[in-house]
Amino acid sequence: MSDPRPPADDRPAAADQAAPGASPADDIPPPGPLTREQARALLDRAAELLAGGDFREAAEHYRRIVGFDDASITAAALLGLGEALFRLDQPDAAVATWEAVLELPETPSTYLAWRNVAAARVREGDLKGATAAYRQAERRAPPQDRAEIATRLGWLAKETGNVGASRRYFARGRGSGPAFPLTWVIIGLTVVVSVAAMSLGGDRILTALELDKHAVAAGQYYRLWSVVLVHDPTTLLHLGFNMYALFIAGPLVEQLYGSGLFLAFYLLCAAAGSVASFVFGSDVPSVGASGAIFGLFGILMSASRTHHPVLDRRGRSLVGQIGTLIIINLAFGFIVSGIDNSAHIGGLLAGLWLGFLFVPGRVTTLRNLWERPADAPGGAALLPAIGVAALVCVLAVGVVVGTATWHAREAGTASAMALRASIAAPVSRGSPG
Repeated sequence: MSDPRPPADDRPAAADQAAPGASPADDIPPPGPLTREQARALLDRAAELLAGGDFREAAEHYRRIVGFDDASITAAALLGLGEALFRLDQPDAAVATWEAVLELPETPSTYLAWRNVAAARVREGDLKGATAAYRQAERRAPPQDRAEIATRLGWLAKETGNVGASRRYFARGRGSGPAFPLTWVIIGLTVVVSVAAMSLGGDRILTALELDKHAVAAGQYYRLWSVVLVHDPTTLLHLGFNMYALFIAGPLVEQLYGSGLFLAFYLLCAAAGSVASFVFGSDVPSVGASGAIFGLFGILMSASRTHHPVLDRRGRSLVGQIGTLIIINLAFGFIVSGIDNSAHIGGLLAGLWLGFLFVPGRVTTLRNLWERPADAPGGAALLPAIGVAALVCVLAVGVVVGTATWHAREAGTASAMALRASIAAPVSRGSPG
């Protein structure tokens, strides 16, 4: 492996600072020893050039720093030089430069160099070499990166046939989930309210929370969400099926996105199901959390096929069956009378949209498994925000359309009743004159 550092003989006397307003090539000090201030300024300038896509000039700046008598500064320069060479389609030179970092004393750049070398080994198909490099990176990884490194080691162990190690690494990578999933809180609250509505005197709870379309048209919009808390008061099967579905889908969505986004998704999908029922459903009041739960299934289906999150065996099993489960339940809803399938479809469509928009942030995905953070596309947070705003606008339009529709129905019903009453009323006769 060649040493990218310039020979000591090539370093003559003192260097001057670059003139103000100089071009990128002219702001490099002439050959000679650098001061610490010059070296740090060159590092900052090289990083700017690298971020701006001027990889060749960035490489020249980094080369000027290599050989500085502070190992941490030289290591940082070698790390950046390797990145610039990699972007210039010189992968062999890039790897050799990153390996040069590993020959220096331990510095903050050592961890990143091991990661880059490991990723290069993966691209070359050297999985054993990649495993060894990632193990070195794992020993030096900061806490926020350890789960990601463990997941990569899990994939490498799986590819090389070491199933036991793969399971251990994947378990380590998943070790940052919530201690008490929010899903359990929602299940508990739903069970308590639903059972209370089924008990003696619970009719008032059911009447206050169910999706009564006439009440929504009158402005009681809270019912778009309160409906998820009450279920069919005549049987426990409706509640049991829904809570079991929430139990298997909710924790996985929460694992992929975190508790905050999970709650936001649940509420958005519940609203989408309710609005679909409000616009397209019958005038019979609806109950149940099916719309929100179909939304969670939609999120899992869309995210698994769009972003390919790295899941454990249970998660992979569920995702593999989710399409079949959705089809069976929708078919069941069309066949059996009394099931509000419009709510199911509304929640499902919202979930598919949200799963497409949001990349799971709590687990590694195949899209970012081997890419560096610098490779992530810009504006990644803007698309989900725009997509959610679009979904909210669609729901608002649905509420407006549904309200107008129900008002028209009520007016038509009132006119029909008045007409029937006038026909059925006895004809008054005048008294004889």
